[in-house]
Amino acid sequence: MALIEIKKLGKIYDGGENETRALSGIDLAIERGDFVAVMGPSGSGKSTLLHILGFLDDYTSGQYLFDGQEVDKYAPDEVAKLRNQKFGFVFQAFNLLPRVSVLENVKMPLVYSDVPEKDWNNLARKAIEAVGLAHRTLYEPSQLSGGEKQRVAIARALVNNPEVIFADEPTGNLDSKSGQAVMDIIWRLNKEQKKTVILITHETYTAQHAERIIHLLDGAVASVQLVANRRGEGDFEK
Repeated sequence: MALIEIKKLGKIYDGGENETRALSGIDLAIERGDFVAVMGPSGSGKSTLLHILGFLDDYTSGQYLFDGQEVDKYAPDEVAKLRNQKFGFVFQAFNLLPRVSVLENVKMPLVYSDVPEKDWNNLARKAIEAVGLAHRTLYEPSQLSGGEKQRVAIARALVNNPEVIFADEPTGNLDSKSGQAVMDIIWRLNKEQKKTVILITHETYTAQHAERIIHLLDGAVASVQLVANRRGEGDFEK
């Protein structure tokens, strides 16, 4: 049974007379431990798909099954709990609180969890160590480079030990060297910790870290590329 399965998924944004069809009839299955990249031009539906898969947005038609259960059958409080416990999010803009330390930023998801407060510092420090920033634990975001800020965002995504990591253009605001360092961390999380990774990107070198690349066009799947040698060349299938 796939961890994530969508069937004929559609999304329409209703703007009155000017409705927008963002996704149209997408079929996709993602197993535990998969690393999937989603590519496509601006407006192709990449971020909409990620937001739906991450329980950040609703779909209009079709089915979405998470761990075998239809998502629209979950109560709102169940959705919020699953999102907090099962998912970790890394966004292009970092979304760090500016005037608190790295430690406090990484602890934030724990505030909404069932984890006892006495364990928060220890879990946050372990997550910070996992991204190589133990020496920056008490720094504020203004004291960090762009690459370090994104590594903090990854640590924050990890602190609840999620099953799935959603990364939306995680290297978009970084230079190539920092971007590669961030992708190395995400790649290791998939390879060594068996995290399921769903990556949204427009950068080919970033997508090549995945095992499979889904190409979207006008809200539909245009092609699927299997990466024969991760970070290497791939073969196309349809």
